[in-house]
Amino acid sequence: MSALLEPVTLRGVTARNRVWLAPMCQYSCFARDGVPTDWHLAHLVARASGGFGLLLTEATAVVPEGRISPEDTGLWDDAQQEAWGRVVAAVHEQGVPIGVQLAHAGRKASTFAPFADPRAAATGEGSVPVEDGGWETVAPSAVAFPGYATPRALTLEEVRELPARFADAARRADAAGFDAVEVHAAHGYLLHQFLSPLSNQRDDEYGGSYENRVRLVVEVVDAVRAVWPDDKALVVRFSGTDWLDGGWTSAETARLSRELADHGVDLVDVSSGGLLPADITVGPGYQVPLAREVREGSGLPVGAVGLITDPRQAEEVLERGDADVVLLARAALREPGWPQRAAHELGDPPAGLYPPQYERGVWR
Repeated sequence: MSALLEPVTLRGVTARNRVWLAPMCQYSCFARDGVPTDWHLAHLVARASGGFGLLLTEATAVVPEGRISPEDTGLWDDAQQEAWGRVVAAVHEQGVPIGVQLAHAGRKASTFAPFADPRAAATGEGSVPVEDGGWETVAPSAVAFPGYATPRALTLEEVRELPARFADAARRADAAGFDAVEVHAAHGYLLHQFLSPLSNQRDDEYGGSYENRVRLVVEVVDAVRAVWPDDKALVVRFSGTDWLDGGWTSAETARLSRELADHGVDLVDVSSGGLLPADITVGPGYQVPLAREVREGSGLPVGAVGLITDPRQAEEVLERGDADVVLLARAALREPGWPQRAAHELGDPPAGLYPPQYERGVWR
């Protein structure tokens, strides 16, 4: 069996292979209520029936003001929990585990969705005004992301309340039947904003030194792990680097990941960038070296993501020991059955990758 198609187990959660669906925003809660819809169900079930080993939902906000756009999903009320439960049950019918990415967008919240809001075409990316359904954004410090509204700096009391908000959402995720939680600390969203000195200018216990800047992430992980069942997986997504001088670094990502191993984290999902515009040389597998550095420096299993598009390329990532799983994003949007094609190209029998209704379509 190819490395790509070997099962992998985190605590009591077994994925049938090491091809996982990366979180991708769908901007499809058109009622702006955070409730996932039939679109979300169809999107995720298609990838489950397409052979993916484990699915991760889009960034799902733990509070209303934590949404990236008004059209994002949430997990702060009963209606959202019930709707997510329907999605989870449908994915489980395909024999596939599913995790929810819990998030707070911070200063990158209240933005125009790229297609859901007609004003986006005229304005490009930017902040939705409060009078048009947007909201005041918050951040570690009152420092704006370029082109976005200036956020309000969170008070010390508000920062201390954030872990409980993530824990509340994790409780709802458990009630909805999710198998894993991924804490989103990447891509320039709130937890990442605390990690990087380029966005965190606080002078209290949450700013300044490395120990202070990572404090909130550790507290969020502890709060989630305290309410999350012992047999379910806990994942953290980091931007391995800001790609900017004076920013968050891959060495710090490895260091924090190593520390989080003692706080119940089971896998680190390594992406990069997003805090500020940066000059990034993008190419096939361009973030894989970051994943390897974190894996070697932390001792934790890691996931690699970023322009992994070819089955043999993905297989080599695992064979070299760069990562333990690969996560597909844009490639998965193009091809819901990517793992099924991978099995064919790697010469593996497709056992278990096809629903019986689709077996006539097995690659030969």
